[in-house]
Amino acid sequence: MKLLARNLPRELTEAELTALFSEYGRLQSCNLVVDSETGQSKGFGFAQMPLVNEAKAAIAGLNGKEISGIKIRVKKADTSNK
Repeated sequence: MKLLARNLPRELTEAELTALFSEYGRLQSCNLVVDSETGQSKGFGFAQMPLVNEAKAAIAGLNGKEISGIKIRVKKADTSNK
């Protein structure tokens, strides 16, 4: 299941994002979206978790979690082609 993490602190690194999701299970991938010109985080990222129950646990555990004074949002990513 692909997850979207939003409202991430700009100073959060991809390694830290990976560590957050890893607490809930195995990851296929995890990436922080960065601005190609500045290299700065855009404040969101994606995690791909192969097991649905672990992905749901990550959503339940991380959605609304406060990091550096900011409540992050985590949900299932919309993978439909619009």
